[in-house]
Amino acid sequence: MDTGFHFQVIWDNMAHFMIGRYPSGPVGGLLLTLYLAVVSCILSFFGGLILGMLCVSRNRPIRYATLAFVNAVRGIPLLMVIFWMYFLLPWLLGRPAPESWTVIAALTLFTSAYMSQIVQAGIESIPRGQMEAALSTGLGHNQAMLYIILPQALRNMIPSFVNQFVSLIKDTSLAFIVGVSELTHVATQVNNRTMVYPTEIFAFIAVLYFILCFALTELSRWLERRLAWRKSI
Repeated sequence: MDTGFHFQVIWDNMAHFMIGRYPSGPVGGLLLTLYLAVVSCILSFFGGLILGMLCVSRNRPIRYATLAFVNAVRGIPLLMVIFWMYFLLPWLLGRPAPESWTVIAALTLFTSAYMSQIVQAGIESIPRGQMEAALSTGLGHNQAMLYIILPQALRNMIPSFVNQFVSLIKDTSLAFIVGVSELTHVATQVNNRTMVYPTEIFAFIAVLYFILCFALTELSRWLERRLAWRKSI
């Protein structure tokens, strides 16, 4: 009985794993996974920034409504959010929406809720004296938040943002549930076609995810050391 590891199935389907059917078809595989993660991360950064600032707003109705929304989203499984966006977004637009964009919308909404807590914690980590000093110079509250508090808080948030990006890359694997041909979906397609090498296929996919996440984790650690060194100067 042959129990060896067969690399040939990986090599034969390498292009499919990396870029899907492109250029003869749509982009898929690892390239689509990175696209989903990068676009969702950029949108989530701004979404989380807005929600985080609303979470510390002096306007109580706005603050409580935002906190209720954030906690509601965080309490829902990401899989459910993806399903909602898959069926809700075409209805809102009045026309079919690309599956990849429904996934991006779901990842953005879900990740923004988590990033908002990072932003809120970063803002609250700045000593209150900073705000009082800024207000004493004649700046308004919003100006002080934008020009004095937020720049300092963002520097503290960077490592946490990178860690959230790592989680976002892994979350893209749920896109296969609505037929988006990202890395996990492509692996499933190749496995269904060959039917005899599931260990080799999914071990290779696991290695790709590990490399991506490990590289970003090391980046986060480097940023933490860098920021700690700059603070000590």
